Amino acid sequence: MLIIPAVDIRKGKCVRLLQGRIDRETVYSDDPISMAQRWEELGSELIHVVDLDGAFEGRPGNMDIIKRMIASLRIQVEVGGGIRDIETIEDYITGGASMVILGTVALEDPGFVEDVCNRFPGRVTVGIDARDGYVAIKGWTEVTREKASMLARRFDGLGITAIIYTDIKRDGMLVGPNVEGIKEFASSTDIPVIASGGISGIEDIKRVLDIEEYGVTGIIVGKAIYDGTLDFQEAVKIANSR
Repeated sequence: MLIIPAVDIRKGKCVRLLQGRIDRETVYSDDPISMAQRWEELGSELIHVVDLDGAFEGRPGNMDIIKRMIASLRIQVEVGGGIRDIETIEDYITGGASMVILGTVALEDPGFVEDVCNRFPGRVTVGIDARDGYVAIKGWTEVTREKASMLARRFDGLGITAIIYTDIKRDGMLVGPNVEGIKEFASSTDIPVIASGGISGIEDIKRVLDIEEYGVTGIIVGKAIYDGTLDFQEAVKIANSR
């Protein structure tokens, strides 16, 4: 299972938002590129990058920084946030992104997801963000009436690389992941699931590792590694030992 560090970018800085709220932002670095390089040096195989300006505004806001970050790294980078058209996807793929993450558009236009998977096989990940089991979109500013597990089933068989499942009530809160919720979600789809939201320390990593058999292939870590409550290298070592 992969332990995947998150680098969230807003106005050119590496930040974390509590539960996705702009008014609860912590800036961790003025240089997101150096931060990504740090995680690479500590053993990361994949960096999870989110353009928060893009997520809120519906179009990329930090593409230049993200492209320079990708060029500076030897490992894979997946990119999300404001990716809602073919042109943006092409820009990121040609710019070196290993995968693009489709969020809002995945709910609004599943046919578009199928088209993108056919055009860029193996390069498409879908992000499903949920509050109390219901899908949230547009930078988590809107919660829909769509169940996250039902949305996931729409994408079975399309060739999606993985689904990133984020519990937004726990994201950035350091309260521990909803392991039962992750297991239930992963059991609802044949697509590999990457869990996100609530990781606070090494015991949380172990708890998610225990449900790997249900199709959970990765864990995204954010605030815990920035605040120092989780030793990233230790987490990678434990995950590799499993």
